[in-house]
Amino acid sequence: MSSLTPSNNTALSLSDSQNNLLNKVCGYIAPNWPLDQMIAVNPFWEMRHMPIEDVSARLDTLCNANMLMSKDFYLQKYNAGMITDKHLADAATLLNSDFNKEQLLQALRVDVPLVDWHNIADLLDQQRNKHKMAWHDEITHQLSQFCAAHYQQLGPMLHRNDTQAPSELYRHWLTVIQADKGISIVMDERHLNGYFKQLPTSADELIALTLKTLNIDNDSLELYAHSLLLDINGWASWLAYLRFQGQLYDTPTDEMKQLLAMRMAWDLVIWQYLANHDSATFKQLQSQWQQEKALVVERLHAHKLAQKPLWVWAKAMELSFQYPLNEALQTATKAPVTNAQLQAVFCIDVRSEVIRRALESQSQHIETFGFAGFFGLPLEYQENGSAITRPQLPGLLKPAIHATQTHKDATLEASRQNSATWQSWSKSAPSSFSMVESAGWLYAFKLIKNTFLSKGDAKKCTPTDWQLTQNQQQLTLKDKTDLAQKVLTTLGIKALAPQVMLVGHASHTTNNLHSAGLDCGACGGQSGEVNVRVLASLLNDDQVRQALKTRGHTLSENTQFIAAIHNTTTDVITTYDAQLDDNLKKWLSVATQTAQRERLVNIEPKLIDKSADEINHAYHQRARDWSQVRPEWGLANNAAFIVAPRSWTRSINLQGRCFLHDYDWESDNDFAILELIMTAPMIVTHWINSQYNASVNDNHKYGSGNKILHNAVGGNIGLFEGNGGDLRIGLAMQSLHNGDKWMHEPIRLNVYIAAPQAVISAIYNKHTMVKELIDNHWLTLIRWGDDNTLERFENGHFTAIALSTSRYN
Repeated sequence: MSSLTPSNNTALSLSDSQNNLLNKVCGYIAPNWPLDQMIAVNPFWEMRHMPIEDVSARLDTLCNANMLMSKDFYLQKYNAGMITDKHLADAATLLNSDFNKEQLLQALRVDVPLVDWHNIADLLDQQRNKHKMAWHDEITHQLSQFCAAHYQQLGPMLHRNDTQAPSELYRHWLTVIQADKGISIVMDERHLNGYFKQLPTSADELIALTLKTLNIDNDSLELYAHSLLLDINGWASWLAYLRFQGQLYDTPTDEMKQLLAMRMAWDLVIWQYLANHDSATFKQLQSQWQQEKALVVERLHAHKLAQKPLWVWAKAMELSFQYPLNEALQTATKAPVTNAQLQAVFCIDVRSEVIRRALESQSQHIETFGFAGFFGLPLEYQENGSAITRPQLPGLLKPAIHATQTHKDATLEASRQNSATWQSWSKSAPSSFSMVESAGWLYAFKLIKNTFLSKGDAKKCTPTDWQLTQNQQQLTLKDKTDLAQKVLTTLGIKALAPQVMLVGHASHTTNNLHSAGLDCGACGGQSGEVNVRVLASLLNDDQVRQALKTRGHTLSENTQFIAAIHNTTTDVITTYDAQLDDNLKKWLSVATQTAQRERLVNIEPKLIDKSADEINHAYHQRARDWSQVRPEWGLANNAAFIVAPRSWTRSINLQGRCFLHDYDWESDNDFAILELIMTAPMIVTHWINSQYNASVNDNHKYGSGNKILHNAVGGNIGLFEGNGGDLRIGLAMQSLHNGDKWMHEPIRLNVYIAAPQAVISAIYNKHTMVKELIDNHWLTLIRWGDDNTLERFENGHFTAIALSTSRYN
């Protein structure tokens, strides 16, 4: 058996150029948050500096992943009249393409033969069929099972800010695989295990040896390394999350290169093993490998050419949404609310649009606003009796204020602790399959109780005082006043009504590993309850109000701030710490009934003729049903982000497809608010849109498959589909497809901003991140003028959009 180490016993090292390329590639992987903080992420975020078309061709070549829909999908849209000849012609013009209609149709009907990149394991799987399992599958299984055990063993320290995980991933893997004799048996290769025992103990040395052995030069290194990380993209995304957390909390950690070394080690072992034990197969593999390296750039180019007409179809589908919305905005009646009796501030979440319309439709004296769901409070929350803190703000941000309740509710605390214990057992990797069998009839009774006896939305809304600390020091009156003033200024409400509801949102589901993904993304995948209750208590505090008055913010004694939560599963709005008058109770009740009935067409169409009580019961039953795989549709079919006064869109039925953020540029003196919106909420909505798109375009690679087969890994790290494979990221099929059709139309986010040209241009030029998203076609930005004109913003220039002729409603 020949040795894997250099014959002169001199350890190899990576050159500076190799290190730079590897670091660049390791930076291409976007983070994926754990289950208990599940937020939407653009899985291609770290490649936003490239044109989206280039990223698509790269992924298609390197790992056969799709960022576009199938040809049949676009053809069905065309045959159904949803994509028209005008959409196609305009899309081709916008993309500077000379394709005509017949060429575009022909591109859907003819399959162009394309060859993907293949790594060592893939090439070997094409040659040899005698193994008990494919090399590719065994590699994925072994690496994935190891990572699950490794990170579950390290436990909650991994995504908390107080403890740093040791960077020993590669060495731990090496110890485990060198002791694993089962690999030789499973792969039916008698001496295979011995080759792992010869591997270098340093990840860098292993990589250097692999590159030397496989003759990978710098021209091939980036694509080779990227393809291997994409091979285990789920776990790479988890390491990207740990890296992101390390950067956020100033405790740097990056194990991505070690994961890459583990994957490279398999290529090296296979190569050396065949060289010594199967010379015929090895010679064929050598020849194929040389061809792979020589032709990879050519294959990339071929994939990009083949996708060109498909990008015209994708753009045409986006125009099919954009045109009717453009007309609705261009012809909108702007009707500001006067003498408001109720104001309600909702999260910008698309699910809020339906309930806001339902509330506003009852009176011209009801006014609603859209604002980021964490309400500008940089909180982390620690429940009484718990040692764990949870972030209550967007994942991009670091909490600055620690919130706790000043009194305990012993009954509620005991209930939550019991629930946490049960869930900890049920979600751990070793018990996923055996839990129900072990619990037997005890678990069956629990499921029956949850389904038929649970009280659903009933909450104990006990008045709560909040203790707020920063750096373990209680916030002073000045600190609280600063916080309240900042929120009020950003909200920009000019005249406050007697009742101002601060409405966060949460989802009520049962037996759902993706439950956090249905809660508030702006609150870090949590309910917005803590944020609205803390803010309401601040703004109702007499001392804070007096301090605000000295700063020019006079709050009327008659103005009451009411904390509330919108349950997005049932559309029930629950209020906290406040007595409601009869009018408000009626408005909330009617809003719930109206929103529930509107959503029936996608939830329970068979109930369309039923009474309000029957419909309400069905929604609550759905939320309690442990077997319900589609409790709600979440943010499916999101398509636009509108930054403008609500009075501009109040007359339009936006069909629950638009994120709505209130903004009045004339009140934004230095345009700091718009800058914040374009660099925070706009990014968050882009992430949400991209996650849904990616999960539809390629659910195998960027979605999580069948929800029925989900099993939690390491408590909250992530999930497997079944008992193995790569760590799954993205959304389950049941969150996107109703069994007959897709419930999310994968189109890139359309952003509409009501602000002057010069201001938008200045922010675009100042922030590279914003510039990349626009210039590289990750989203579309349109300026909405005071005179209702629309202008597309592209490559730093504004182009007027003519009034279209299609209707939105």
